[in-house]
Amino acid sequence: MYDFRVSELIRQPNDIISIRFEDLSGKFPTYKAGQFLTLNFQFGEREVRRSYSFSSSPSINEPLEITVKRVENGEISRLLHHKLAVNDVIQVLEPQGLFFYEPDYHSERTIFLFAAGVGITPLFSILKTALTEEIDTKVVLIYSNSSKEKTAFYEELLNWQQRYPNRLTLEFIWSDSKNLAKARLNREYLIVLVNQYLKSSSTQASFYTCGPLFYMDLVRFTLLGMGFADENIRRETFHFPEEEGYDDEQEEAEVDNSIYNVLVKFNGQDYRLSVPANETILNVGLSQKIKLPYSCKSGMCSTCIAQVTKGAVKMDYNEVLTDNEVEIGKCLICVSHPVEDNTIIEVL
Repeated sequence: MYDFRVSELIRQPNDIISIRFEDLSGKFPTYKAGQFLTLNFQFGEREVRRSYSFSSSPSINEPLEITVKRVENGEISRLLHHKLAVNDVIQVLEPQGLFFYEPDYHSERTIFLFAAGVGITPLFSILKTALTEEIDTKVVLIYSNSSKEKTAFYEELLNWQQRYPNRLTLEFIWSDSKNLAKARLNREYLIVLVNQYLKSSSTQASFYTCGPLFYMDLVRFTLLGMGFADENIRRETFHFPEEEGYDDEQEEAEVDNSIYNVLVKFNGQDYRLSVPANETILNVGLSQKIKLPYSCKSGMCSTCIAQVTKGAVKMDYNEVLTDNEVEIGKCLICVSHPVEDNTIIEVL
């Protein structure tokens, strides 16, 4: 854990706030553009963690910064918006996340960034990193909001465009636009934009998306249909699976009342757990005071990746692991339930 002091609070449009920090220890590890920071809160015996992407870039001399949208009934987002003050100290974990950008100084690629609303946060970090760390890469930001007035980082983005007029293209999409053809991102509009701004070979184009699931699905499936490789299309998810609302469409599953014996190997020690089928391995481990790694508790980040070496588990949700990784036994313990007795899991 590291202690961060709040150095500045910046109000953004659309119920969004940027929080700048000073690392009191001076030992916080270098993060990668696109990664997130996990804040740790202790309310009596209850520990709560929330993860927020860096909007700052590790490549330039600027304070560590995250950007947070206020969520209705969101315990931590409301605290950050309404109670957090300059000089408050917050405990944080090391930077995490598989959604990141690796700069290549000699690259001549085109980077497309598709953002919707607060999804601009990690993409702003990537944008600044690519422009400052590379000399020939072109960056195209396609950024959707309800209006110009509700566009976070609007003036900052214009300033970056002035600094890099030949390498940065901004395409703002506002749903209140009188030109209905350009009021929302759709398949045809997306194809036009990519064809218009792609300045390198299609094999040298990379795509990063962040926004609601339906938005990112639109981007991905359109790009795949255009012939771009799936491995060149990256996405970051802030959506929690319980908000999907698909319960009525799912078949009623048979209730499993079993309790499974699970051996968890972590940090050189073995922990034997009795895990009810309706509980996750992470929750049972935490209830036994095992300091297992976790962040989102929703299958959306990579903090709790583990390897099943014996037995089997099922995951409620997975936005991180590929089909191949799941097939060879990788899992996310925050959403994993044992389905075989004497399952053995190594936390990575």
